Amino acid sequence: MARKGLAGLFTVAFVAAVTLHSPTAIAQMATGSQALGTVKLPKGVQANGQSLAAGTYSVRLASGGLSPAIGQTPESEQWVEFVQGGQVKGKEVATIVSGPEAKAVLKGKAPAAGSALVQTLKGNDYIRVWINQGGKHYLIHFATTPS
Repeated sequence: MARKGLAGLFTVAFVAAVTLHSPTAIAQMATGSQALGTVKLPKGVQANGQSLAAGTYSVRLASGGLSPAIGQTPESEQWVEFVQGGQVKGKEVATIVSGPEAKAVLKGKAPAAGSALVQTLKGNDYIRVWINQGGKHYLIHFATTPS
């Protein structure tokens, strides 16, 4: 099993360990969904209007399409699922950027290929999960829930 280690811990951001070929990821691939990795959410968040508790989740692309926003391509957004204990605990829309667009849009140091960055933003009110997988950057934004 390949595993990237925890690269650093910061006051507002930390790099989450990402498992690329875990048994869960292999099972997800067998069911037709694409595994993006594993992330650890440091606090509870609102995912698509529902509570998603702090903890470690496998993240995978969800099946089913998403109508693109005006002016966006169908590949620019995708539902992702957060799976824990074999059950989908929540889902949220990921914004997908790649190639030259990624360099123009994304600010800050990107996570290494095959890893993720989990950041607490705006006075601890928001969390961003940034996954770099297969040349694409998946950005997932959440509002935090009160502790």
